[in-house]
Amino acid sequence: MRIQHVITTLDVGGAEVHLLSQVRGQVARGHAVRVAYLKGEGRLAQDFRDAGASAVERVGQGPSALLTLRGLCRDADVVHSHLLKADAVTALAATSAGARGRLVSGKHNDERALLRPWVSRIHGVLGNLPSLTIALSDHVRRFVEEHGRVDPGRMRRVYYGIDPSAWLAAGAAPERAAVRAEFGWPEDAVVLTCVARFAEQKAHEVLLRAFDAARRDERVGERLRLLLVGDDPFGDGRQRAEDEASRLELGRRVHFAGIRRDVPRLVAASDQFVMASRWEGLGLVFLEAMAARVPVVSTEVSAIPEVVVHGETGLLVPPDEPGRFAAAVLEVALDTERAAAMGAAGEARVLEHFGLDRMVDETLAVYEQLPERARP
Repeated sequence: MRIQHVITTLDVGGAEVHLLSQVRGQVARGHAVRVAYLKGEGRLAQDFRDAGASAVERVGQGPSALLTLRGLCRDADVVHSHLLKADAVTALAATSAGARGRLVSGKHNDERALLRPWVSRIHGVLGNLPSLTIALSDHVRRFVEEHGRVDPGRMRRVYYGIDPSAWLAAGAAPERAAVRAEFGWPEDAVVLTCVARFAEQKAHEVLLRAFDAARRDERVGERLRLLLVGDDPFGDGRQRAEDEASRLELGRRVHFAGIRRDVPRLVAASDQFVMASRWEGLGLVFLEAMAARVPVVSTEVSAIPEVVVHGETGLLVPPDEPGRFAAAVLEVALDTERAAAMGAAGEARVLEHFGLDRMVDETLAVYEQLPERARP
């Protein structure tokens, strides 16, 4: 099968990493896969080539992009778009190329733009051009149905999946001492790690305020350290977070690590994975942390409760409440036996419900439902 993926960017993010896993799995099953993206630096382009994609190209965003995508749609048995901008452009290209019958849209988040009435109305037209739409969680499926006005009969739910091997290996022998030494922290530091883009959705300022509150607790606060992995390629989110950390006088207790290639090592060497999200389509990073046997502290929003089981694999609190987030962090930090049990339960949950092979096979099964998948 010739599969053409189209995505908004190939920079580091949950949807992009998810697509990389899909490409790797589809190529391993004998399919010919190509990838196109609209904008950005394409930091993951070589990773996609290494995964077996026969072509990875930046098509831009103007009229020429529409013409290029029309040709790509004609030459594919299946066209799968990802993220809002790529969905819109690809829907127009596929429709004008007579390829709607082999078009799938992938919904990776509860996109805030769909809450705007005019965007919702436009999406109600463009979002129903694909034959099928894949949502990565039940929450996203409901959100896209209500706010994106997509026919529920066209919707399918396929949870993200991961290959847990790297995370399990890292978790088996975490380099706790080495990671702490790298950042100049004491060996008995209690390390909280967040891996996320610096965007409004991730609420880094709330996380920093929660950390500031928790560090003032004399029972463990002096040992708390916060590791922030990620960047903001499209804005000033990281700078604003750094300014907030400076305002709170957090000093060397917080380290901004930027984009890293050794995330499994860093997460596995942590005591907690923390993220104060305001909304979340699913949260691939939660699966990765759980696979590394690290308990999660996050918020009870969107699809996070579909992944993180409150009280079993981590703790969830309301969004935008630093005090309650701080209390959850301390609760886990002060009960090491319970933290270990949460980590073990998280690993078991990933292995049972969120495997990579299941995700790839379920996605290919959706492709089989397309009315025009097989071309003469």
